[in-house]
Amino acid sequence: MGILDIVPSGVITGENVKKLFDYAQEHKFAIPAINCTTSSTVNAALEAARDQKSPIIIQFSNGGAAFYAGKGIDNKDQHASILGSIAGAYHVRAVAKHYGIP
Repeated sequence: MGILDIVPSGVITGENVKKLFDYAQEHKFAIPAINCTTSSTVNAALEAARDQKSPIIIQFSNGGAAFYAGKGIDNKDQHASILGSIAGAYHVRAVAKHYGIP
């Protein structure tokens, strides 16, 4: 039984996250978390995960999210970081399932 028999491909939430973590613990592997700063780094991380047939966690740090939003947006009150995180999350949700991994 493989991971995709346990959870669907793409972004997972709630009980599916617990199922994935339990599966990883049972099969003794870690799930990498990759800090992404652009749509290109998101796509590269998802492509690498697909090629390795591995689940992945896409994360955005404060600075990475601000960079994702663009250097032309002021980060006063974390404005750029918030916008970049939202933009990154929309991008991940739109493309992740097409890479065939959770």
